[in-house]
Order: sequence, then C-alpha cells, then structure tokens
Amino acid sequence: MRLDPTQLSAALRRPPAPAYLLFGDEPLQLGEAADAVRAAARTHGFSERTCLEADANADWSALDHAAASLSLFAERRLVEVRLTGDGVGNNGAKAIRRYCERGADDVLLLLIAPRLDWKSLASKWAQALDAAGVIVQVRQPQGRRLQDWLRGRLTRAGFQPTDEALALLAERVEGNLLAAAQEIEKLGLLRTPGPLDAEALLTSVYDSARYDLFDLTNAAVAGDRARVLRVLHGLQAEDTAPPLVLWVLARELRKLAALGFALANRGDTGAVLREYRVPDARRSATLAMARQLPLPMLWQLLARCADADLAIKGRSRADPWALFVDIADGLAAAAARPPS
Repeated sequence: MRLDPTQLSAALRRPPAPAYLLFGDEPLQLGEAADAVRAAARTHGFSERTCLEADANADWSALDHAAASLSLFAERRLVEVRLTGDGVGNNGAKAIRRYCERGADDVLLLLIAPRLDWKSLASKWAQALDAAGVIVQVRQPQGRRLQDWLRGRLTRAGFQPTDEALALLAERVEGNLLAAAQEIEKLGLLRTPGPLDAEALLTSVYDSARYDLFDLTNAAVAGDRARVLRVLHGLQAEDTAPPLVLWVLARELRKLAALGFALANRGDTGAVLREYRVPDARRSATLAMARQLPLPMLWQLLARCADADLAIKGRSRADPWALFVDIADGLAAAAARPPS
C-alpha cells in the first residue's frame, strides 16, 4: 500500500503493517515519518529495536538473523534498516522478499532510504513490500502543497493563518522544511496562538534585525530618501531575506494604488483602508499621500516589483537589492515633492 506522508498518521492508528518503506530526500518529513512508525510500534508492544545499516553490497544475512532470532528481552521487536545507497542489491532484494513472504507477528520491519532510484521502486522486492506493508515517499512540497503543509503545521500549533501570511512564509522557507519548522516553533514562543496575518508574522518572527522592515516603507512615504538607503543597506548587511523586503514594498505600493484608484473613481476608500488594516491614527495621512502620488507612477513601481520577483527567483540577471533601491527611492522621491 502506498501512502502520502499526510496519510501515515491515520494509518498508524490501526495495528501496524508487517513492513514499512520510507524514502525520499526531504529530511524533516522522512525523520518525522520514521518517528511516527517507531511510536506506533512501541504502542503495539514492539518494545525492542534492532538497527542495521546496509547498501547494495552489504551482507543482508543480518536481516534474516534479526527477523528470525528470538528476543531475550521482548516478545515483539522492531528491525530498522537504514539504506545508505541508491538500492539494495541482489542479496538485499532476496532478504526483503523472504521477510515479506514469511511474515512474522512478532517482528516489524522499517526500511529508511534517503535515496532510492526508480529501478528499485519497480523491482520485485518493492512490489512484495508494497503488497505486505506500506510505502511512503516524502517530497519537497512546492507551491500550493507547501502552503497546505505550512497551514497544517501552524494549525497544530494553534494559529489560524491568512492566505497572505502563508504565502509570505512559503516564500521565506521554500526548499527548507527544517527552517519552516524552526520558524513556527519560534512563532509559538513569541506569540499567543490565534489569528495570524502577514504583518503579525513579520512582527513576531523577523523582529531580530536591527532595522525593522516597516522602517523602509515608513521612510519612503515620509520622503526621507537618505534614510531609505540606510535602512536598505542595513537590511542587506543583516542578510534579510529578499522576499520579505519585496513583500513590504509591494504591499505599500498596492495599498496606495488601490486608494488612488478609489479616489479617482469615487470608490470606497474606507473599504481599502480596512482591507490593508491602516490604523485610525494614520488614515488621514495615508489618504493624503494617495492623493499626492500619481497612479501611473505607482503602477510603474509595482511593475518594478514584478521585475524584483523574477530576479529573486533566478529568472533574470538583475540584482534584487538594486531593484529595491530603485523602487523605494522612487517612492520616496515622489513623496518628497510638494503637493501640486
């Protein structure tokens, strides 16, 4: 039986299968899946654990011996084999097939393979294990799957994240679930569980920098071009993640552009202010800035944000930090001009 990692916990609530194969190159999910199998094995009386390491050239008779020999200390035993290569070889294939065909109520086999080639997955030993037990492949989640993974993790930690918060965190940790888990653990220490929006996420998790990300947009809308450059240089020197800098700049520009469009078309500016959570004390100043800044200029700066996004993702040769300077300084220069 083949399962997705998200299905494993539910499957382990039932009596464990005779054998499990966990494989994939994403270390966090692989480790947590192995821990879940071990915990389920202990719950069902597999109190003794024998650990082996093997590759295609190993002496797999150790598996036969471990599975067949009687335990001196426990009635049931977990035999854990960690594969250190891309396959199991002929001897390993035969040993695994013998185990799957024999079946033993007092032994549970756990195979852990950080690397496994496609030929192994199509082999007879993998088919035998699939028929007798459970195969779980862990993959590095991307896009919507990554956001779903983050949502589940945050929900279990007691948070209710918005879609914007999930998108921001996904940009920050894509390709590194270990970093994602650490950020969520840190969030649990810094913030009371409950609703979580993107601004709260930034404030709670990324406030270790000497320069706050919001200092950048505050300096820009104040027309302080010198401070804009100082803040950007400080953020870059502290290795602030470029997606976070882009997020605060794009959010400020989208807010001002939405307000400018509403003002030009007699729309509901109050709805825009509520959508962007502008505090009551700053609403008048924000509206005044939106009246002052030309809409075409704001749209042009948003287009530069799109260029920065491509640069961050490696789809252009531009330097994201140079683009950040153009964007933030352009906003500051426009804000510094006297109202017409």
